[in-house]
Amino acid sequence: MTIKTDALIIGAGPCGLFQVFELGLLGIQADIVDTLPEVGGQCTWLYPDKPIYDIPAIPVCTGAELVANLMKQIEPFNPRLHLGEEVTALSGEVGAFEVETSAGKRFLARTVFIAGGVGSFQPRRVHLEHADALEDRQVHYRVTDPRRFDDQRLVILGGGDSALDWALALKDRAASLTLVHRREEYRAAPASVVSLRQAAAEGRIELIESATATALETANDRLTGVEITTAAGDVRVIPVDHLLAFFGLSPKLGPIAEWGLELHKKTLPVDTERFETSRPGIFAIGDINHYPGKKKLILSGFHEAALAAFAAKALIEPGKKVHLQYTTTSPIMHKRLGVSGD
Repeated sequence: MTIKTDALIIGAGPCGLFQVFELGLLGIQADIVDTLPEVGGQCTWLYPDKPIYDIPAIPVCTGAELVANLMKQIEPFNPRLHLGEEVTALSGEVGAFEVETSAGKRFLARTVFIAGGVGSFQPRRVHLEHADALEDRQVHYRVTDPRRFDDQRLVILGGGDSALDWALALKDRAASLTLVHRREEYRAAPASVVSLRQAAAEGRIELIESATATALETANDRLTGVEITTAAGDVRVIPVDHLLAFFGLSPKLGPIAEWGLELHKKTLPVDTERFETSRPGIFAIGDINHYPGKKKLILSGFHEAALAAFAAKALIEPGKKVHLQYTTTSPIMHKRLGVSGD
């Protein structure tokens, strides 16, 4: 069975979700595909509780709140979500792109929007015996519910923003918390480093630097300890209930590299009028694209989505002038949004 759509969006992060909205305002129905099992991209996967301060008119919101608000905003347009699937093949031309996913679905899309961030990504995992078998039970690469770690013995691996953010967030919930980092310098915000060292000085976090996890100890198929080896060769086993590893994401262009698109250092060059790639009818927004002056900000991606939507409308309805209308006054917009306009 082939699913026909006017717009297929690859990537369900904030920019991909807002692309649904901008297309919907123009009367374009969209399907959206993402390799992750949930919408939100990195905001959901890595930073659901991390505050964001640079979304216009929203002084502060968490990544999870931003995604929830975007989902609420696109409700009137009823996008069809295809989650946990990777786009494996793309062929054809403007008006008739043939797209296949890892789930065996086939799409016939008039336009395609690549909003895949840095491409498909997976967390960098712990490469130790037993880690795979314990994943999501006692070895974690994300936090979905902090309450799960109440009164538990925690070990966190990593030295970036995610590791420090969660160490600081969980320190007062856990029975004990140890952060292990392979260096003495951190890749996190300076204020977070100051807070981490202060918490360590107060005895609320144990900090082990210049060290790595070298083995996992188990009993009855459960994690009981993490072996830590320092740069000096000292070995210590830390009793643990849960191990959280935040080594960042491993970005991969994956099949995108095989779609015949011009590339620039694993990104897709676009023009700044239409945000179209080197293949007509295929657009790229968000972190995946490249143009002079590009800034990898969510708000920049929102702007790109708006202009790409207008360009797509012109392709879907060739020869028909695309009028700029305002949501404050346009009866057509009000009808599409499901509001009275009063």
